[in-house]
Amino acid sequence: MGLMSFFKGVGEKIFKKEEAAVPTPEVEPLRASALLAHVKALGLPYNSLTVKTSGDTVTIEGEVAQQADSEKIALAVGNVEGVEVVDNRLTVATPAPEATYHTVVKGDTLSKIAQTVYGDMMKYPVIFEANKPMLTHPDKIYPGQVLRIPAL
Repeated sequence: MGLMSFFKGVGEKIFKKEEAAVPTPEVEPLRASALLAHVKALGLPYNSLTVKTSGDTVTIEGEVAQQADSEKIALAVGNVEGVEVVDNRLTVATPAPEATYHTVVKGDTLSKIAQTVYGDMMKYPVIFEANKPMLTHPDKIYPGQVLRIPAL
């Protein structure tokens, strides 16, 4: 999947104060542990997963069963405040075509995005389902958030 870019200053706030400051070699393992715990808390499936951080870059390695699992894990760690780049090196047991992505801008709704991407605003549940469990409600998206947009 490779490198994905995110807005460093937006996203879920999962890092403790000392982890959120300018990363130092001493806090890198703490940041990696916090990100791994975040993935686990979301219940995202994986066969094996290693998370490493270097400044605002996160590298994820391991194996997942499906392409969607790989993409969701990358988005889960990327949509965290303080993360700017995710290097997704996950191996997918059953490869499939990669989804496209959309970075939310001010004024976006899932309906607007569905209208633009699919030509039908009523297809917003497809986008919502593709981004669960990171999204808990269709109206709770924010500018700078990166969303999976699966093919129909």
